[in-house]
This record gives sequence, C-alpha cells and structure tokens, in this order.
Amino acid sequence: MKVRIMDTTLRDGHQSLMATRLKTEDMLPLCADLDKVGFHSLEVWGGATFDSALRFLNEDPWERLRALRRALPNSKLQMLFRGQNVLGYRHYADDVVSEFVRLSLKNGIDIIRVFDALNDMRNIESSVKAIKKWGGHAEGAIVYTVSPLHTTEHFVETARAMVEMGVDSLCIKDMAGIISPHVAFTLVSRLKQEFNLPLSMHSHYSSGMASMAYLKAVEAGVDVIDTALSPLALGTSQPCTESMLAALKGTPYDPELDTVLLAKISTELKKRKDKYPEGKNAYYGVDPHVLASHIPGGMMTNFVSQLGAHADKLPQVIEEVPRVRADLGYPPLVTPSSQIVGSQAVLNVLSGERYKMVSNEVKNYLAGHYGRAPGHIAEAFRKKIIGDTPVIDVRPADLIAPELAGARQEVAPYLEQEEDVLTYVLFPPVALKFLKERQAAKYGVDFNLAENAAKEGYPA
Repeated sequence: MKVRIMDTTLRDGHQSLMATRLKTEDMLPLCADLDKVGFHSLEVWGGATFDSALRFLNEDPWERLRALRRALPNSKLQMLFRGQNVLGYRHYADDVVSEFVRLSLKNGIDIIRVFDALNDMRNIESSVKAIKKWGGHAEGAIVYTVSPLHTTEHFVETARAMVEMGVDSLCIKDMAGIISPHVAFTLVSRLKQEFNLPLSMHSHYSSGMASMAYLKAVEAGVDVIDTALSPLALGTSQPCTESMLAALKGTPYDPELDTVLLAKISTELKKRKDKYPEGKNAYYGVDPHVLASHIPGGMMTNFVSQLGAHADKLPQVIEEVPRVRADLGYPPLVTPSSQIVGSQAVLNVLSGERYKMVSNEVKNYLAGHYGRAPGHIAEAFRKKIIGDTPVIDVRPADLIAPELAGARQEVAPYLEQEEDVLTYVLFPPVALKFLKERQAAKYGVDFNLAENAAKEGYPA
C-alpha cells in the first residue's frame, strides 16, 4: 500500500525552525510547483501562523489563506485547529468555534486537523460538529505523550471517542518527537485494527527518532506521514520529505512523487528561507534530553525569552517542568498546556520556592476551566493553590456566553470583511492595532488621533 505525504513546509516547517516568520510573498512563488507534486495535502494554516502573521508580519492571515487557495488549485489544503481554543490560548464560545470553522472552509481549507491539549474529547465536540456541518474533512488528532497514564489503551479510547463523534480520519500527533519506533508500530497497528479510518502520523525530529518511527508506522499500515522539504525539515521540525522518499523507494509503500521537482522547490525555498535571520540561524540538531523532559522545541524558545537575564537558570527550569506536569495530572505539553506548565516552572525557579507565585492559568486549570486533567491531582495541592474555589465538572465551553455579537459591536468601525470579527475575538489588542493601521493606510486617517480628539471633546 502506497503511503501518502502531507507536506508541512508552509505551516509547521517554518513554525518549528524559523518562528513562523515566512511571509506569504515568499510562499506564493513556490506554489505552482508544489501544486504539481501530488501530495496528499499541504498544511498551510492554523497553529501559530494566524497569531504570527498579525503580530510580527503585519499580514492578514485570511488573505494569506485566500492567496494560497488561488495558487494551489489542485491541492487539498490543511490546517491545525486547537478545538475549543481555536487558534488562540483560551477557550472560546461555541459561536466563535462554529464561525471560525465555517470561514476557514469558505476561504479554502479542505481538511481540519483538530485536537485538545488534554485529550478531553468534550473540548473538540463543537469543532467536529461544525466541520461536518460546513462540509469539511474532520481529522481527529490524538495528542501523544509519555506518562504513567498514557498507555496504548488510553490512546485507543481517545480515538474511539473521536470516531463516535464522526471524524473522517485520525492522526497520532507527537508534538515533542518522543514516540519510539516500537511504540509507533504498536500504536498504529492497534488503531488500524480497531478503526476503519485513514490514519496519519505527525512527529518532530527533536529526539532523532522520527524518521525511524515513521518507517515503522508505514510498515504497520499508516496511510499518511507528515514531512517537510529539506530546508525546513529536521531539528524541531518534521522528517525530511526527500529522505523519506529515498527510504521508501522501490518498496510497496513508495509514494512515487517527483523528486526532481522537489529538488527544484527546495533549492528555491532555501534561498527564500536564508533571507530571514530566523531562517539563516535555524538549528537542525537533535536534543536527546527531550526524551526525559518531553519539552517541545517551542517551549525552549519561550523559556529563553521568559528567563531573560536569568538564562543561566534554564537547566533548573527544564528539571522543574516534569515535576509541575506531575502535580497537574500529566497534561501533554502542547498549546495551551505547554504554556501553562512552562510558565509555572519558570515562576517556581525564579521565585526560589515552588508555587510561591502561581499564574492565573494554573489556577483556572486546577478549577477545571481548561477541561479534565488526564490524571489525578492531589486535593491538598489543589486546595493550597485555589482554596475553596469551585471545581467545574461540566464542559468548560458550556459556561462561556456567545461572543460574536458583542465583539462585532466593539470593532464595528474597522470591519472590512466578516473574518475581521474573528480576528478580533482571538487576539483583541493585536487585531485592533492591525485593523486600525489597515484603515489608516487605506484612507489616510490616524484613528488613534481621531479617537483621542473625540475623547477630549474636539472635532476629529
């Protein structure tokens, strides 16, 4: 059975190796050739791309999607979706989830890979329902991690809940790159045995095992593997497309893609990547310490930023992360739980006393507002942190009132497209700045000055 390739270059590849800084203008010239390769799909949106486009590149992420859709007419386009977190860092109301899914599909996405950081299936219910309602392909992602709780049976039951929701395919999402070849073979074999659905395998090269894990997954019957073109592969990114094709050549699994065309694309991609400081300085090495810490590459970058002048304390933070994770019931380290655990580990180290200072995110987590923790949390620990604060046991989004109507009113003067409301809901300060600057450039008006004048009682 031929395995198929999902190319991550235009999303996870540059997110992992160059801080999601690749601009649309450097993607579009590659698209005519990418469209001819014959990939299963191209991952082009979601994850951190939405936030980064607004925050760092002054780009409208919706316009990027539309431009890529026009440039890739023959390819299926895929995105990564954080369930009730959408593409942000908190839970949003169901009306936001549904509308975001609708407009993602309308603007060109075909496949939405959806996951919840805690594998709490209540947090993807609305997403899967919306994807099916609006005619998209729903791929349910099982977040892979290692802990005393995360057994093969746990992952199979997580998949079963997704299948019962009606997902169209499944994915093993190994965000830290820690799945071993043996486990990959076992888990893929079980999932293919239990469920008659296409199965994808997503991993990162962080520990150096991903290519080996992919090969064993292919032998076990996985349908799709996620790879990136060589200039944006390896390190904390995915295994290299060209290398995997070479390894599979002449076997029954050979995807039979055009390697000459891929070499041409990679040559052009490298030129474009090297224009960016983040691209030129990308680190392609292997860090076996991830096998003990389970810390994805993006968390390491955040630690360096958070520690600042205290960078010498990084080894202590890395040692603290597994302890915090255990205290919190072993959440997988993926957005947003990676930020919750990581920030608290930094606070514990910098304050010199564990939980002397506690983030609001940890308090909300312990109160159940992110969902059900995978494992047991000691009641004495919970009480120490949140006292008598009630712990919810309902689906967290059931407590969130609809958000779209109010947001539409707040940002009404700056709306040019229906998508702008969602941009504002997800990242209010960043989006408002972007929307104001866009209108100022279009109409020659400084809206901040106009608003300030109005507040002072002067004509704007």
